[in-house]
Amino acid sequence: MSDEQDTMDEWAAALAEAEGVEDTDDGAVPAEFDELKDTSGGLNEDESRKLETILDIPVNISMEVGRSKISIRNLLQLNQGSVVELDRVAGEPLDVLVNGTLIAHGEVVVVNDKFGIRLTDVISQIERIKKLR
Repeated sequence: MSDEQDTMDEWAAALAEAEGVEDTDDGAVPAEFDELKDTSGGLNEDESRKLETILDIPVNISMEVGRSKISIRNLLQLNQGSVVELDRVAGEPLDVLVNGTLIAHGEVVVVNDKFGIRLTDVISQIERIKKLR
């Protein structure tokens, strides 16, 4: 228990020393920041309820490695071991689609023996709306 108390005393001393430092020998001065403000738009109760309703709607998310166009004849000739050439170069980002709409690009990662995708570029809302038209 005394080791734990000694550690706490060392932390308290270090914190007190850090608070007392206003200026250092190299001219560095501690930074001062404004308080963070709520920028959520201040949703009222009705708007908040509507938002909660749509947050539970399921969507289909898919990752697209690439595409290819082949004839039905060539499609029927495919079997185990066949290779279909895609329109993407190896290492090029994958497309992330939600309900068929492109929302981001990403790269494949493996986490705990499962595939995942790390988003590298998220499409802005304005660009997504333009593509819907």
